[in-house]
Amino acid sequence: MSTRPKLLLIDNYDSFTYNLVQAFLIGGAEVEVRRNDALTVDDARRLEFTHLCISPGPGTPYDAGVSMAMISAFAGHVPVFGVCLGHQSIVEAFGGKVVRAGRLMHGKTSPITHDGQGLFAGLPNPCQIGRYHSLIAQPDSLPPELLVTAQTAEGEIMGVRHRDLLVEGVQFHPESVLTPDGPALMTNFLQQRGGRRHA
Repeated sequence: MSTRPKLLLIDNYDSFTYNLVQAFLIGGAEVEVRRNDALTVDDARRLEFTHLCISPGPGTPYDAGVSMAMISAFAGHVPVFGVCLGHQSIVEAFGGKVVRAGRLMHGKTSPITHDGQGLFAGLPNPCQIGRYHSLIAQPDSLPPELLVTAQTAEGEIMGVRHRDLLVEGVQFHPESVLTPDGPALMTNFLQQRGGRRHA
């Protein structure tokens, strides 16, 4: 019986999706990719997977097909990881707001500080990340259950984590060469098991 993580990756029609897939394969996962309009939550319930990733993509979380419904359905059952649009979808799924960023960041790098837990365990602090986004989580909109895990010097939210469930998102691209510690972050995700944090 395989003990490799079985990852279901929801593809939001993004050019980075297969970079993510490649990084997860290198990290030891089996990966199944489904487009955001090519399955329903009920379809997903019939699949065997241990981890769920919501990919980057164009537009807003409301343009991301089944993404938010998948987060709502599987949070608390399997570890959930959102990247860029996937991160924004986590924010919106739990009641936060995503707004236009004060500056466009496409192919730019920034140093961030983080809390050293969850996805960020063992990563240097600060660390360098690659950014490709024009939307961002609005800080004062976050519900109490979503904690800010990483931010820029300007206070831009670069990561969130659910207080009780194994749900985390990052605004940046861990699979990009502009994020040197991305592979370690993705390995941290694949090492998570179950759906809830242990007290």
